[in-house]
Amino acid sequence: MRIRSLRKARGWSLDNLAERAGISPSQLSRIETGHRRLSLDQLTAISRALGKSLDELVESPDDSDVVIRPQRDERSGLTTWLLSKDDGPHGLTVGKVRITDQAGEIAPDDLGVHPGRDWFTVLSGTVVLYLGERVIRVEAGQAASFSTMTPHALRSDRGPAEILTILDRNGECSHLST
Repeated sequence: MRIRSLRKARGWSLDNLAERAGISPSQLSRIETGHRRLSLDQLTAISRALGKSLDELVESPDDSDVVIRPQRDERSGLTTWLLSKDDGPHGLTVGKVRITDQAGEIAPDDLGVHPGRDWFTVLSGTVVLYLGERVIRVEAGQAASFSTMTPHALRSDRGPAEILTILDRNGECSHLST
């Protein structure tokens, strides 16, 4: 995460950024030092306060390899860019995902189940989230969070969609393994 470096580059104190993001300075300090798990709501608020996109906020500060190469999975219709390397903060992985498989009939075998939680926010397009018996449309600018013990799948609606996702270790193994 680049929160501290982006805050300092603006000359802001913890109090300045915390006030702009609507979180307490102590929470922000623990987030910056990796002693507190960052929620999607907090990530979005901090991103907005800093005037940075979510993917800019989670870019690696290490520029030894600045190119993030996509991984395409033809079977699932997903292209993934891993934005956090070497086990991100608190074992969470941040990725940008392009979904090209179109919404439609879903077979029971298409729905995955695994321990943990998934969080995502839609950057562009519309995502159709199949969650158990429910079908939920998630538009650009909206986010979703759900237990992955509920059978689930993601598809795009009327064209490709891109999401920023935060996965725990179980979610990474289930969704991003090649």
